[in-house]
Amino acid sequence: MDVGLQMVFATYGCPADVTDQQCWDEELKIAAIAADGGFDCLWAVEHHDDDYSFCPDNLQLMSYLAAKHPNVDVGTAAVILPWNDPLRVAEKVSVLDHLTNGRLRFGVGRGLARREFNIFRTSMDESRTRFDEAAKMIVEALETGFIEGNGPHYKQPRAELRPRPRFPIRDRLYAVASSDDSVVSAAKIGARMVMFSDRPWGTRLPAIQKHRDLFQQMHGRKAPPPLMADFCVCTPTMDGAEEKAKDWMGKFVMSNFDHYELLGDHFANVKGYDAYAAKIATAKEIGMDGIIAGFMEASVWGTPDRILRVLEQRRELVGDYELATSFRFGGIPYADAEAGLKLYIKEVLPVIKQWKMDDELSATRVAAE
Repeated sequence: MDVGLQMVFATYGCPADVTDQQCWDEELKIAAIAADGGFDCLWAVEHHDDDYSFCPDNLQLMSYLAAKHPNVDVGTAAVILPWNDPLRVAEKVSVLDHLTNGRLRFGVGRGLARREFNIFRTSMDESRTRFDEAAKMIVEALETGFIEGNGPHYKQPRAELRPRPRFPIRDRLYAVASSDDSVVSAAKIGARMVMFSDRPWGTRLPAIQKHRDLFQQMHGRKAPPPLMADFCVCTPTMDGAEEKAKDWMGKFVMSNFDHYELLGDHFANVKGYDAYAAKIATAKEIGMDGIIAGFMEASVWGTPDRILRVLEQRRELVGDYELATSFRFGGIPYADAEAGLKLYIKEVLPVIKQWKMDDELSATRVAAE
């Protein structure tokens, strides 16, 4: 099983004297522990202008991490395409792929926070069409070495990427897919779907199956496993574990609702976000306590044994998946995040790294016969 670390860079819930510099220094320390401890990939988000999360250029960050940690992959989860020029994204990816010798995993998304669209002077109404238009241009450019476009948003004259792309990108494509139309968009470009552990996984199974079916229809091959952006509180005993997890995960949920204005009415009036309006209506019905309870059910917390049981139950429900797990969110003190990560590396990681994917199990059975 492929296991990555998700870097969030957040100060929401932290003491007021925690500076941006301290946040970044400590997140990079966490990344170093994960890289040295056997994780497969270091992932990072793209967010701007808020203590919810501030990593404005994850491709630039990945250049640093790739040089610092040459034995792990690096990944973007994700580059938000409506906020970035397609040519510049394609060029940056090509450069980074050269520098990493093909260790980049390229994840893309369309964005959700109105405040971030506003600072980029871009309308949320255009996010779906901008994403689809840009994604097609970028993927084709990274495959052919040339980028061009004549859509409504990007009138791009034909240009050659220099340095020319060295490695095929299609097997290293990821796309955030939290709504039905994003599931379709991910399948169209042949990307693995990226989903966040923010609600019970049984509710996500229809979307996962839809992606599998569409991917098979569009590309004539089995869809690769989804990437699950997980949240983890790993403790040596269950004594106080649930209370800690509820505190930190609850603060993260609050930061999420605040940053994305998830209880606002604007989603009902924004093109392409009607699915979020329906989810908001449900959230208002169950209240914040119910939302936090659903988040805790979807994510992992407690002792290594409990975490392993939850991950195994998830696997039985949805099938194979990859992980990009965050250990620092919701104001978790650095010492607790570090201790939890080290315990996870010692007792959880060796077990799940040995889990074989279905294709590997099939190959093993054929060889045995």
